[in-house]
Amino acid sequence: MVYLYRKLMGKKYYYYLRASKKNKNKQITKDIAYLGNSLIEAKKNLEGLGLKKEEIRKSYKKISLMLEKNYFLEKIKEQKLKHDEYLKDDLEEVEACKYHFSKNFKKLDSLTKEEIINNFSMDFAYNTTSIEGNTISLKEAKYLLEEGKTPANKDLREIYDLQNTQKVFLSIFKIKKKLSHKLIQEIHKDLLRHVDLRIGYRIHDVRVFKSNFDSSPGIYVKTDMELLLDWYEKNKKLLHPFVLATIFHHKFEKIHPFADGNGRTGRMLLNYILMQNNYPPVIISKIKRVEYLKNLSFCDAILLNETKKDYFKLVSFVAKESIASYWNFFL
Repeated sequence: MVYLYRKLMGKKYYYYLRASKKNKNKQITKDIAYLGNSLIEAKKNLEGLGLKKEEIRKSYKKISLMLEKNYFLEKIKEQKLKHDEYLKDDLEEVEACKYHFSKNFKKLDSLTKEEIINNFSMDFAYNTTSIEGNTISLKEAKYLLEEGKTPANKDLREIYDLQNTQKVFLSIFKIKKKLSHKLIQEIHKDLLRHVDLRIGYRIHDVRVFKSNFDSSPGIYVKTDMELLLDWYEKNKKLLHPFVLATIFHHKFEKIHPFADGNGRTGRMLLNYILMQNNYPPVIISKIKRVEYLKNLSFCDAILLNETKKDYFKLVSFVAKESIASYWNFFL
C-alpha cells in the first residue's frame, strides 16, 4: 500500500510517499519519494512521478485527490473564516469545494465541463429517484440516459422519472430566475411529465407515508409556500448560502406542497439555491436514504422558535454529502 505521509519538522510540514507491506508477519514501511515541503510542490512532484514508479500507479488517483483537497482546504484556512453555528467544522470543507469549483472547474474547456456535468447529472438522477422508490439500477440508468437503451421489464413511469430528472437538473444548471411560486411549479411539472398528471399546489390534505409529521393542510398550502418564500428572501443575507438551501429544503418538505414528487422537487430546489450562490450541486446518496430521512424527521418538530442546534444535524449531513459528491465528480 502506498500513501501520503506528512512529517512536521520545526514549523514546516514535509511530504513523502510511503509504502507499507507485510513480510513474514512483519509490517515493513519505507519512504519511496520525497514530494516537497508544500502542498503545491507535492502536487507537482507527484505528477512527475505518476508514470515513472510502478508501485504508486494504483494509489496515484487517491493520493492526487488527497493533495488537491488539502491544497484548497489550506487556501480556505488562510482566510480565517468567521465561525458558522450551523456548519461548524464542515464550513472550511464546504468553502474549499466552492473555491475549487470556481477556480478550477469553471475554467475548464466547455467539452470537459459538459462531460463532468453529464456524469454528475446521471448519478444525481439515479440517486434522487431511487430514494423515492425507483427500481432502475445505476448501470441501467446510465445505459438509458447515455445511450437511450430502455431497461427491460421496467415501468414507463420509472423511465420517464429518470429522464425528466436529468433534464431538469441540466436546465437548473443554467437558469438564473428568481425563486418563485412559478419556478417551483415549473420544476415540479417538468419532473412529473408523463409520471403524474397532478400538477400545481395541492388543495387537498395528504398523509405522508411512514412519516411522523403532519404536512400543511390543503387549504393552507399556498399560504405556507408564500411564508416560505418570504422566509427565504428575509434570510438570504442572514444565513450562509449552504445553510439557507438546507433549511429551505426541510421547510419545503414539511409543507409537502404537491400531491407527488415533493422529495425530487425539494432536492432539485436545494441544488438550485446552491448553484444560484455559486456553490456546487450535491447528491444525496441512495445508500444514505435512512440517515437522510432521519435527519429530516429530527427537524420536523421545530416550530417558529427554531434554534441553530435544531438544524445542525441536517446541515452537517448535507454538507458531508456535498463534500463527498463534489470531490468524486469535479476533480
